[in-house]
Amino acid sequence: MFDVLVYVYEHYWRGDVCPELPQLGRKLSAAGFDADEIQQALSWLAGLNSAAQNADLIHVHQQRVAPAYVQSPLSMRVYSDAEQQHLGSACLGFITFMETAGIMSAQMREIVVDRAMAVTDHPVGLDDLKIIVLMVYWSAGIEPDALVLDELCDDNAGRIAH
Repeated sequence: MFDVLVYVYEHYWRGDVCPELPQLGRKLSAAGFDADEIQQALSWLAGLNSAAQNADLIHVHQQRVAPAYVQSPLSMRVYSDAEQQHLGSACLGFITFMETAGIMSAQMREIVVDRAMAVTDHPVGLDDLKIIVLMVYWSAGIEPDALVLDELCDDNAGRIAH
């Protein structure tokens, strides 16, 4: 499924230029993807579209209007046992890093967690989580800055710590 999501991201730079899901399914089939992978990806994208519309991320980001739900700076997100098991420590650490760095809002975090929980792989791999984060940005019409994009797309295995 993640290969399909990467393909969608690469070919439709913003979520608002992506074709409707039935037409997208035909295009993905013509591109040679497996029917089961296409169905999983389309179902996942439908959930992403619904979550993004409910959160109204696009309006909040473009208008700089306070969302209906604003997390207090003193609050802390506590993950359920199911979320901890499904996401694993590496993914939870990455989500916390993105949020504390100011790169991901509380609303975006909740959509990322929701979409990660919708993935059948258990636990979700860090590379797959990064694709989920990228798709949440994509669905909201937000282009991450170059450093964030580098963090989401770069393979950190070859990096040497200084």
